[in-house]
Amino acid sequence: MGNFISSFMSNESSFGKVMTKIYIIICANLMFVLFSLPIVTVGASYAALDHVMLKTLRGDGNLSPFKQFWIGFKTNFKQATIAWVVFAVLVVIGYFNVRVCQQAEGFINLLQYAVYALGLVAAIIMIYLFPTMAAFENTIPNLIRMALYFAFHKFWFLPVILFFHLFPIYLTYSDPQMMPLYAFIWFFFGFGAIEMLTARLLIKDFSRFLPIVDDYGDFILDENGNKIMPGSPEEKAYYASETGAVSGKEKTEEEVLEEMRKLGM
Repeated sequence: MGNFISSFMSNESSFGKVMTKIYIIICANLMFVLFSLPIVTVGASYAALDHVMLKTLRGDGNLSPFKQFWIGFKTNFKQATIAWVVFAVLVVIGYFNVRVCQQAEGFINLLQYAVYALGLVAAIIMIYLFPTMAAFENTIPNLIRMALYFAFHKFWFLPVILFFHLFPIYLTYSDPQMMPLYAFIWFFFGFGAIEMLTARLLIKDFSRFLPIVDDYGDFILDENGNKIMPGSPEEKAYYASETGAVSGKEKTEEEVLEEMRKLGM
């Protein structure tokens, strides 16, 4: 009975892996809330949160969420802050444009729907931009192009990701009586859970363009110190060496005896 409980509670069990991910989500979420308090750093905090979730999914999940959040925050601070400030300014401009259009009549009144459409496009870009920024190193214009590519490459994921990003916000502000419960959820795990879901949906698409990693989510380097890309000869050589299938490797006594047995010797 004791062995069963120990096995069930270990980090390698299904239960242990689930609990580890819950722990990472809660810790990263608390870091996100703390680092977002200056408001202007919300973008960098989102990129850091996505960095933690992507690294968790690419490795075995055993990492320090606090350390990885800080790494993601520092690495993406400049680009994420610029993107967030520009987005916030556009939201403010769009809000006042909608108010003006709503008070007008005729054609100007209809322009509010164009503003809504542009706002939706901007929201899609921002939702995909931060995880893309956390995964890839590039300029902001190229990251925006990449974000749009990932948004529409597997477009059936887009409604799901939009729903889980936008509907909870709508629900929070549309039901004031439940605001304390919603505040509790957002504070402890809401943002982290949404970004974990987003990372889960994007990870396969991202991995096609990312260097391979080890069980800890760290990049694997070749003998020259370069990152190994998926599908490259270096990747095949690496996995061959890991499985003991490298050409010229000395065979063990057991392997020699097994080959002799198959040959009837």
